[in-house]
Amino acid sequence: MKKDKAILIGATTSGSGKTTFTMGLLRALSNRGLRVQPFKSGPDYIDPLYHQQAAGQESVNLDTFMGTPEHVKHLFTHYGHDADIRVVEGAMGLFDGYDGPRGSAAEVAMLLDVPVVLLVSARATAYSVAPLIYGFRHFNPQLHLAGVVFNFVASERQYATLRQACHDAGVSCLGYMGRNDALVIPSRHLGLTIETRQQTEQLITEAAREVEAHVEIERLIEACDNRTTAQPNSQFSILNSQFSTLNSQFSTLNSQLRLSVARDEAFNFIYRANIDALRRMGTVTFFSPLRDRELPPCDLLYLPGGYPELFAAQLEANTPMCRAIRAYAEAGGHMLAECGGFMYLCHDIDGHTMCGVLPLHTTMQGARLHLGYRQMTIGGETLRGHEFHYSRVCDDLTSADVHELRLQRSALKVPVDTPIYRYKNVVAGYTHWYWAATSIDRLWNI
Repeated sequence: MKKDKAILIGATTSGSGKTTFTMGLLRALSNRGLRVQPFKSGPDYIDPLYHQQAAGQESVNLDTFMGTPEHVKHLFTHYGHDADIRVVEGAMGLFDGYDGPRGSAAEVAMLLDVPVVLLVSARATAYSVAPLIYGFRHFNPQLHLAGVVFNFVASERQYATLRQACHDAGVSCLGYMGRNDALVIPSRHLGLTIETRQQTEQLITEAAREVEAHVEIERLIEACDNRTTAQPNSQFSILNSQFSTLNSQFSTLNSQLRLSVARDEAFNFIYRANIDALRRMGTVTFFSPLRDRELPPCDLLYLPGGYPELFAAQLEANTPMCRAIRAYAEAGGHMLAECGGFMYLCHDIDGHTMCGVLPLHTTMQGARLHLGYRQMTIGGETLRGHEFHYSRVCDDLTSADVHELRLQRSALKVPVDTPIYRYKNVVAGYTHWYWAATSIDRLWNI
């Protein structure tokens, strides 16, 4: 099969089953012996974990708010250059972005010149999907709608009506997925336990069976011609220069930086491009706050997000690691802690003692969802990221040595109340920062 095949899975609305269909398609294509590279439109760090389990390849985020168009094109070409087919899962509805269509999956598809397969929910509808599909086809002439797949189809009779609606709307119908109680994502805490991974594997297997039984895979592959012209290595010289300035933050070093990253069941919300950016700065070593008793030697410690609240008792029991992280911070070590990593740095999570670097108590009680893009400008450069959490800080600072800074704005440049905490060379807070398109060293200039 000719390489340079690509498709974006979009939907008319959120809740249409994009992730389930994408997992099934990734596995079905892999079952055919194809090397599939998954991508995720937008800032989500949970769906890429599903992608990796389904395709056996680490997924990559493509986000037009956190990265420039050139950066997004580079990621798509670089990470997919040796794949047989690239599959991008969209976010929300196809045209839903942070500001109208800006930042939407449709914007990503048009930027990369990738055809779209539109997933349409068949719940409580029949021929009336025809004008809906017609509208998605004609709303933006720059978007190439390759075909439609229906989800939650109740019967062959309903599917016949839906297929006729597609025909009359002038769009190819590529198949369907039926109503299936086995196609329910078992937990939002993917990959945290062996049991959850086993449940997810059953879901992926069943979704792949559904795709193989009812989706015209060969026609879908034929519709995947991609015409993007970005060069695989065109951005590397720019990216390398962007990260060279970090060495000035550690002037005592005479060699490459040693970068230690927490990654285990409790901490796994990580952007792949961020880690590869760190690798261009030095040697990256992963460690587990759940199981390891000491820190690897490091010049920069990164504690990413995850679900530490689910493992609070186990994290509390590993007192040697808590002490090592606290000692590293007290000695002036450079550290970035995001969301779950930030909670781990605090005094406790709902009474479970954590590292105690920051004199804060965090809780899941009475919490509500905090969600949205974030940005701040430091030294003339804008850093961008994303906030997504239910936990909250439930008291005020009790230390004059810890600075609480409110510098962040939304995607529309409206000030938000999300603080950043600075203690010595520790930078912490709820925002997941994306530095693969800019530079990480700016965070220590706040």
